[in-house]
Amino acid sequence: MTHSSSTPPPGTIAGPTRLRGSLGIPAITLLVIAAAAPLTVIGGVLPVGLLIGDGVGFPTMFLVSALILVVFAIGMTRMSSEVPHASSFFGFIAHGLGRIPGTVAAWLAILCYSTVQFAVFAYLGGTISSSLALVGLPTVPWWIITLISVAIVGVLGYRHIELSSRVLSVVLLAEMSIVLVLAVAVIIRGGAEGISLAPFTPSAFLSGSPALGLMFAIASFIGFESTVVFRHEARDPDRTIGRATLTAAIVIGIFYAIGSWAIVMAWGPSAVVAVTAEDPTTLLARTTDHYLGPIGSFVITLLLFGSMFASVLGLHTVLARYLHAMAGAGLVPRRLRSVHPKHGSPHVAAVVQALSAVVLVVVGIIAGTDPALLFAWFAGVGTFIIVVLMLATSAGVVVYFATHRTNANPWSVYVAPIVSGVALLVTVVLIGVNFPLLVGDTDATGEPVWGALSIALVALVVVVAVIAIGQALYLRARRPDTYRGIVAALDATGDSASDAPSAETSEAGA
Repeated sequence: MTHSSSTPPPGTIAGPTRLRGSLGIPAITLLVIAAAAPLTVIGGVLPVGLLIGDGVGFPTMFLVSALILVVFAIGMTRMSSEVPHASSFFGFIAHGLGRIPGTVAAWLAILCYSTVQFAVFAYLGGTISSSLALVGLPTVPWWIITLISVAIVGVLGYRHIELSSRVLSVVLLAEMSIVLVLAVAVIIRGGAEGISLAPFTPSAFLSGSPALGLMFAIASFIGFESTVVFRHEARDPDRTIGRATLTAAIVIGIFYAIGSWAIVMAWGPSAVVAVTAEDPTTLLARTTDHYLGPIGSFVITLLLFGSMFASVLGLHTVLARYLHAMAGAGLVPRRLRSVHPKHGSPHVAAVVQALSAVVLVVVGIIAGTDPALLFAWFAGVGTFIIVVLMLATSAGVVVYFATHRTNANPWSVYVAPIVSGVALLVTVVLIGVNFPLLVGDTDATGEPVWGALSIALVALVVVVAVIAIGQALYLRARRPDTYRGIVAALDATGDSASDAPSAETSEAGA
């Protein structure tokens, strides 16, 4: 189907549709590390790993997880240069496994990042509300603080990506610095039982429940894989994306290992688990107070708030760009493909994403659920989905290069994806078996059970996947041009020199 140059194709939108930016490796690396909320992991995930993971050996699990994800990133970034677009899991799975799996991946990715973002939004509001009450200030409902945070995130997401990058960089560097300062203080004072590498010994690594330890450690890296969605806003995408992805995984892994090791040393390998059990939620604050004093404890509390805010802002930027890519492929209204003429941002998608966060907050208010529970539930759902998507991406990379003749290095397109795929498959099984534990669905004795909560959360994932399959089948039967154009549209919304869609992608948006 052709169109005259004077008449825009049906379904197209006025104005530019290609994102703009000049982000370098450091900026993209900081953007995705911020989404992982490293200080929140040290303060929230570490105590859980110490208690029900492999105890003192849990810091080693961060290094193991980083290794798995670095190997995963090798295949993912190689495919990114082969099929350049900014849709991450959606694009890779669509190109490798087909349009129907790709459509499912797109909607599951939206569900994943949305649930994790909502979980952190709720926890941010709840934590600030509780902190205000503790210091004698007027009590503010958690949802008011959360809605204010959503508004600020929405404004930043509406504007140029480099504004969000600068905000995230400042917050992230501050939160990482305070943990490193704490580690130095522990080393200078010799810890509680001396300084050693006890957490990294085989006996410690294999103690307790290594399987659960791996599950919680992998969950702490959510967001590192999202470098690809910033491809159009990168200064040199073929060079920047791959290096930023690997750098993010390595930096996050090393930071987690150092921070968690420092806390183990702070209380001593023989006592840290018992100290954690006294009150897991305050382990980081108590450690900081002991080694850096009340001022250090106050600073780290403020930076913990900043860490959570940086996380929701980072996730917002990822979600907006996912919606932008999906609009180009005809899976959501094409209006979401609009790009702000001044800021070069997906401003319509950013507004829609912020509004969807508001809807989730309203649902939380109506349900009257404690924000800490909301955090556990929805972060658990996001963790399960993200590992499934990474597993499917590894498979997609192998299938794509097996069916396309290229001169790619076998290590990067076969060996690395297969190795990481096996490790991710094990992780998926672990999360599936222990899902009730991940979302806090336990009985009166604290034992995990497959209760109504666990079943409902898994059902949510299944329902979204079924709806996505239905959309793909509908497009294939009733709108074949749109269906055929899904993969082509991904490429068209990539590095093409023109904002104008091709005839095939015009039909995709019709």
